[in-house]
Amino acid sequence: MTNLDLHDISRAARTYGVKAFYVVTPLDDQKSLAEKIVSHWIRGTGATYNPIRREALELIRIKDSLEDVTEHIRSQGEGEPRTIVTCARTHQGSISYDRFREMLNNGGPCLLIFGTAWGLSEDFISKADYVLDSVRGQTDYNHLSVRSAASIILDRLFRVETRNSKLET
Repeated sequence: MTNLDLHDISRAARTYGVKAFYVVTPLDDQKSLAEKIVSHWIRGTGATYNPIRREALELIRIKDSLEDVTEHIRSQGEGEPRTIVTCARTHQGSISYDRFREMLNNGGPCLLIFGTAWGLSEDFISKADYVLDSVRGQTDYNHLSVRSAASIILDRLFRVETRNSKLET
């Protein structure tokens, strides 16, 4: 987890209307760091310095485990969330962005899960309800930062299609 991950993912989440951005780590030093960063921007001087950033970082919820996250979602009265994991590797049976968008439109909570560093373990991935199609570029190189992958995926799921008029020159 990095400072940039917290800022960039929360800003992308706010832009695309995501309800919450959960940061999950059992490590006390990582939780403490995340709490310090979030506190600065939602209650400290950062809140008055940049209220737009505060609005984004208010989406962050820091939890010890995935079980804590699912319990928090259930406690909001929305039911059991379906888990959709992301992975840079291709997985047989993964779902498309169109299929995931249909699930989102049909209601019920969905929990989109990203990993950092070496990604999510195969064991963790196998326990998810779904694996989302990987983000692929035009080359064999596929090592995006989590914040880049999150922004791309959120855009693929939630972008508003607009037609650009021709620019006058």
